[in-house]
Amino acid sequence: MAEQTRRLVLGGATTGVVTRCRDFTRRALDDWLWPPHAEETEDALLLVSEAVTNACLHAGGPRELVLRHAPGRLRVEVSDGNPEPPSPRPASGRSRPGGHGLVLLGRLAKGWGWEPSADGRGGKTVWLEVAAPEA
Repeated sequence: MAEQTRRLVLGGATTGVVTRCRDFTRRALDDWLWPPHAEETEDALLLVSEAVTNACLHAGGPRELVLRHAPGRLRVEVSDGNPEPPSPRPASGRSRPGGHGLVLLGRLAKGWGWEPSADGRGGKTVWLEVAAPEA
């Protein structure tokens, strides 16, 4: 199977965008025959939520969500207009909200990082990879 790509253009929206991105990702994973309740599926949906939420909170909203499915993996890319790299902020305590998104990426993703946008408009793309469920 060759890599398959799905794109969702968001244009910097923030209202309802996390739900929209989760639904888009769930439909793509269904099409790619990922089991609906597999740990890898749930991890992918959670990580999409975190990456999109971070773009909403810290970068003015995501421009685009790209899903790249290849044998054994899913690569998620969230682009935004802020050129600043993501940086962990001190958590205000384990029981309080905030400051945990990048920790989740580090623990659940096979890998993650960021790169400057290649579109000439500035900004960056945060990417992460999730292992596909066993066949």
